[in-house]
Amino acid sequence: MNPMATRLFDWLARLKPAQADGSDILPVRLGASRLTATPAAPARAQDFDQPLVWVTVALLLWGLVMVYSASIALPENPRFAQYTHSYFLIRHAMWLLIAVAGALLAYQVPLAVWEKSARPLFVLSLIMLALVLVPHVGKVVYGARRWISLGPLSFQPSELAKFTILLYAADYMVRKMDDKERFFRAVWPMGAATAVVGVLLLAEPDMGAFMVIAVIAMGILFLGGVNARMFFLIALVLIGAFAAMIASSPWRRERIFAYLDPWSETNALAKGYQLTHSLIAIGRGEIFGVGLGGSVEKLNWLPEAHTDFLLAVIGEEFGLVGVMLVIGLFFWLVRRMMDIGRQAIALDRVFAGLVAQGVAVWMGFQAFINMGVNLGALPTKGLTLPLMSYGGSAILINLAAIAVVLRIDKENRIMMHGGRV
Repeated sequence: MNPMATRLFDWLARLKPAQADGSDILPVRLGASRLTATPAAPARAQDFDQPLVWVTVALLLWGLVMVYSASIALPENPRFAQYTHSYFLIRHAMWLLIAVAGALLAYQVPLAVWEKSARPLFVLSLIMLALVLVPHVGKVVYGARRWISLGPLSFQPSELAKFTILLYAADYMVRKMDDKERFFRAVWPMGAATAVVGVLLLAEPDMGAFMVIAVIAMGILFLGGVNARMFFLIALVLIGAFAAMIASSPWRRERIFAYLDPWSETNALAKGYQLTHSLIAIGRGEIFGVGLGGSVEKLNWLPEAHTDFLLAVIGEEFGLVGVMLVIGLFFWLVRRMMDIGRQAIALDRVFAGLVAQGVAVWMGFQAFINMGVNLGALPTKGLTLPLMSYGGSAILINLAAIAVVLRIDKENRIMMHGGRV
């Protein structure tokens, strides 16, 4: 054999496949470092979206601290004289424990079960909204009949209605996917269902909850692919309906005019009172705030400081930095849930995707309204800050909705790794 052939066989011998035990794997030398291949190990996918969980936990715990800070001085008001300084803290913590247990249960339910239960749950929420209006069943607070007493606790059916209208709208769009270009077959039935909920809510009255429910239904119709012209037509009809309700209600008109000029002599001590003190609180906070517990406005100057105007107390005690951090956390939360929804739709799971995106629309819109009210950018409206404000029903339903989104993410991961749900 000639020398060239010998060298060729020696070169081919050095290129033989590595042994299964990895002993013949050629090392790679980079300077003084000697790198060798390591046996491949199967990657283990996380069961849930951990960042989404931690952001939710951060908002819940921060909200718990701020509810205590905002409500600690309430017993000094004669109206709350029978309560202890930790009354609202204890109740809020108790509702948090109930909500966490409910969220864990909701997380165990497959999306196929939620889809089958969408219509029965929607009917249940309608029955509960009707029961609220029955004397001696619905609990009246500040002239509004919105709660059902459950022993020491109270439940607000409008919070459940937000969740059930979301499930119903997502299920409806999946069933009507072939008719989404036809107004009367695709949009009109959904509009009628929303109108029934609206009539029951306005009878309480609770216009804020109706606004959120209308936006949830509209958002899912839009995300489900309803014709753009029909969508804008529906939006114009809704805007006209809300404008008519405001025009026909003297106290709603007064609230709008007070928002436009809250510092006037007429409004500052009347309809604009909450807004002016909210702005004073945020102004006192400046950049870094006066420190946790240092708020003055919560000392019975700012009404509903632990519910609708919790962000104003955050602004006073943590300043612009605290407000921007809250806004950033909600922005991330909404964006992440939207991404989970898009991922589900890409996997041909339309119902799951619309539910996840519907929860994002719900949380984002309600947080936007609450922040706008606290900052004076929107008229005063009785909507709490999701996950943070005092309110047991809202915390329970909000956590259940986020648990459903986490379940959607889990099923997405299972399908992307070749499994079945």
